[in-house]
Amino acid sequence: MKADIHPDYHDVVFQDVTSDFKILTRSTLTSNEKVKWDDGNEYPLIKVEVSSASHPFYTGQNKIMDTSGRVDKFRKRYAK
Repeated sequence: MKADIHPDYHDVVFQDVTSDFKILTRSTLTSNEKVKWDDGNEYPLIKVEVSSASHPFYTGQNKIMDTSGRVDKFRKRYAK
């Protein structure tokens, strides 16, 4: 492999903000926020809106997560 052409690949924590599910994995993403993990080390924290803990396909529950009011706009427009 060529030197200095690959992105930095390091440990990060992904947190699902809707279900408070966290997972430690490796990624090229980084963040200024840090979180202390169970092993006592601090890792960059990446917040995501959907993960396997909150996605209806994985949970088997159908729930609407509307963060910008799109569902209400649709219902108003086609309520006639």
